[in-house]
Formats: sequence, C-alpha cells, structure tokens
Amino acid sequence: MFRQGSRWYSILRLKCPRCQQGEFLESHPYTFSDLNRVKNHCPQCGLKYQLEPSFYYGSMYVSYAVGVALAVGIFVLTQLLAPGMSLLAVFGCIVGGLVLLMPWIGAVSKSIWAHIFMAYDPKVARMVQDKRAKNKA
Repeated sequence: MFRQGSRWYSILRLKCPRCQQGEFLESHPYTFSDLNRVKNHCPQCGLKYQLEPSFYYGSMYVSYAVGVALAVGIFVLTQLLAPGMSLLAVFGCIVGGLVLLMPWIGAVSKSIWAHIFMAYDPKVARMVQDKRAKNKA
C-alpha cells in the first residue's frame, strides 16, 4: 500500500510527485529556519513544483482537513486508552498533539496539494533510477 509507485508513498515521505525520488521540501519539516519551504524544482527529474505564484495557498484547506482528522484520531485514542479522562484533559491532549504535529501537518498538506495536480510517471521514475545507477557505477 505504501510502496513506491503509490501516491501515499511520496506524500508521507515528502518526495516528488512525478518521480518519487527527489526531495519535495528544502529541509526537514521541523527545521524552523526553512519551515515547510517547497523546492522550486525536483533535484532528480526537474519537475517544477511551483505551478503558479501562491500555488500552495490551497494547501491551507488540506491542512484543516488533516488537522481535523488527527484531532478525531487523538480523541478516539484517548477514549480507548483512558476512558475516564475528563473532557478538559482530552482537549489538552488534542491541542498538544496538534501543536507538536503542526510542522508535519503543513508539510504533508503541501505534498497532498501538489499530488492533486501532479501525477506519478513510472517512465520518469525508471529514467531517474537508471541515471542514479550510472552515477554510482
């Protein structure tokens, strides 16, 4: 399900939507100096990530949905692991979890947004793999 070639592979690993090998972000999501800055092009296949100015503003809607899904997940987890927990404590767990995951949520949301408009191309992926194999040899 999360093997190379699936959308989830490159979304969760923050890889290029087309070749699934190049890095999508300038740095790790928790590097606060470059917080979720998307590269201009894929370093492996050359795909332009910025389709238009302000392209990633739409990822805010995806970020909201991912945040709600994680909040529901945290709520269910707290109810399963600590059924007698007060609502205020559950709320604190949800807020704490969302604050800790905020950089990751932003990065994954941008990746999901890019995957809506850009598709995986197995031919390009094979070409990039072949090029990398030649460079190693």
